[in-house]
Amino acid sequence: MKTRRNIFAFAALAAALALAVPASGRAAEKKDPIELTNVSYDPTRELYAAYNKLFEPHYEKLTGRKITVTQSHGGSGKQALEVANGLEADVVTLALEGDVQIVADAGLIDPGFTAEFPLDSSPYTSTIVFLVRAGNPKNIHDWNDLIRDGVGVITPNPKTSGGAMWNYLAAWRYFELQGQNDAQILESIRKLYRNVVVLDSGARGSTTSFVENKQGDVLLAWENEAFLSLKEYPGEYEIVVPSVSILCQPTVAVVDKVARKHGTADAAKEYLSYLYSEESQVIEAKNFYRPSSKKVRERFTAATGSSTIKAVPADGRWINENVHLTDIKHFGGWAKARAVHFANGAKFDSIYERR
Repeated sequence: MKTRRNIFAFAALAAALALAVPASGRAAEKKDPIELTNVSYDPTRELYAAYNKLFEPHYEKLTGRKITVTQSHGGSGKQALEVANGLEADVVTLALEGDVQIVADAGLIDPGFTAEFPLDSSPYTSTIVFLVRAGNPKNIHDWNDLIRDGVGVITPNPKTSGGAMWNYLAAWRYFELQGQNDAQILESIRKLYRNVVVLDSGARGSTTSFVENKQGDVLLAWENEAFLSLKEYPGEYEIVVPSVSILCQPTVAVVDKVARKHGTADAAKEYLSYLYSEESQVIEAKNFYRPSSKKVRERFTAATGSSTIKAVPADGRWINENVHLTDIKHFGGWAKARAVHFANGAKFDSIYERR
């Protein structure tokens, strides 16, 4: 009887262990490492390389799971199309809301993505400035100087680059504020693009054309790209802040369909939410993006803004608030702006095809 009782006891224990194994297996599965893919645009390479080093240990501390973030970069419009056509991104951090909408229109992002995170899902902003060679040999100070004969302009292609769309719209607003009507503005924009030496597919490619290949006299640049050039090539370049520019609002979103497929939805949401944390905002500012945090922004705002910047300020206060910034609402939002200016056969095509 004792032996029989022992057999029953052993069987009970074995059954208990058998029941416990799936539970422990599930627990182990939950702790498996996560791989997250962030598809972004050209000028954010350095920003997200720094941010990922902050986020990965943060996420492991928060959840007990290791996470590795991989990055993909290119022209924002091109990146949006790549994701829409099958490039599997868990999150997108693109140059503008309109590019994220392309991914949403492909059925990959749930409706309402601009309301998922604060400030229309734009954790940082930027603007458009001019990068010229040291001494500003062509005496370039504002948008009207870009339409003079003999000025070589470098800007990417609005068909593939979100930054290029911002460039175009900033120029449009400048000429509009000069009192020009639509026909006159189109002619001014046509003259500007007639001066374009190279129309690269993305902003980083344009920076390479200007800085490394020494093409053109002026680069229409994201603010962060221009400051990186000052930092990497001291004494070789200057930033010219035009009198009129545009508030660039890069937009972030979880690619819901892909994240659900990968089981990364929670991680993807945390990845984008953490961009708004104070420590992340400091990294954004140090990479020359304008932080959304008022406290952090004040820490990096210059006491007096200059229209010419020859070096990264030693005190780190680089943000210039003394510039007239319009925003995309002036153009009726991205859906209207894209239809009017950048769709096939729209205004950009009409002026560029007439070169």
